[in-house]
Amino acid sequence: MLRTIGKLKDTRHVIVEEITALFVHILAHHVKNRVIINRFMRSGETISRHFNEVLKGVIRLQSHLLKQPEAVTETSTDPKWKWFKNCLGALDGTYIRINVPEVDKPRYRTRKNDIATNVLGVCSQDMQFTFVLPGWEGSAADSRVLRDAVSRRHGLKVPRGFYYLVDPGYPNGEGFLAPYRGQRYHLNDWRTGYQPTTPQEFFNMKHSSARNVIERCFGLLKRRWAILRSSSFYPVQTHNWIILACVLLHNHITREMPTDPFRELPFTENFIHPQGEPLEYVDAFDQWQTWPDTMATEMFNEWRASRNA
Repeated sequence: MLRTIGKLKDTRHVIVEEITALFVHILAHHVKNRVIINRFMRSGETISRHFNEVLKGVIRLQSHLLKQPEAVTETSTDPKWKWFKNCLGALDGTYIRINVPEVDKPRYRTRKNDIATNVLGVCSQDMQFTFVLPGWEGSAADSRVLRDAVSRRHGLKVPRGFYYLVDPGYPNGEGFLAPYRGQRYHLNDWRTGYQPTTPQEFFNMKHSSARNVIERCFGLLKRRWAILRSSSFYPVQTHNWIILACVLLHNHITREMPTDPFRELPFTENFIHPQGEPLEYVDAFDQWQTWPDTMATEMFNEWRASRNA
């Protein structure tokens, strides 16, 4: 794939497999340049040049490795997702530390005082990324990053009638379903044996269980690629491409490895490919505010009926 689509070629002195191994080793271990020089017996200039060649090659695979969103169908039996018909997956933001010029540090400084980029990630029910937007400053609010993603020409597309699960930090508007505020939500709230007593609590419990897929996705991504766990000395734009490359390789590994040493691959079923005019902005309105109430009541009644059966 890196040869045919990524346009990488063997040379007189090095083959594609070697420079790919070099590239993956740097991403996975984030070791100093001298370690790579000793391991691969190449000069620093050669390593830098080939790293950037493979990086560009992986980025060319974007349309092939980013998964197309698939919606939960009416017939889904997945205990986490069957409640959310027409849901395309979940999204969230995460911080990835980077090095920036001193003059830019205030913009990239997070609430925890880290210098980082705010990365928007969107994933499917089977933990594959369907969209990623790196590059926003760490000081940017998640909702602002989402608005930018939706408004871009080749940005996040949400066909009307479909939606993503989001956390309370995002607006509860068309195409984005947030939990009820002021109610129990996080998974730890339900692990003590407490059972929901209202439609809103049940909705939040199921919402949290399903939306957790994006948090696990980010966690797996950072465990697999050490270069995402600490700031690198690559230029900001290069580091943004590295983030995207790690996401693409994550998807490739998820598809191709029956047994992933980092996790057990989940089984998913009953998905449809959404169609329709995509949303071009994020906004909240009355109809979308009342729809979750109807959904929560139906979910709660179905759950109580199944318990009493």
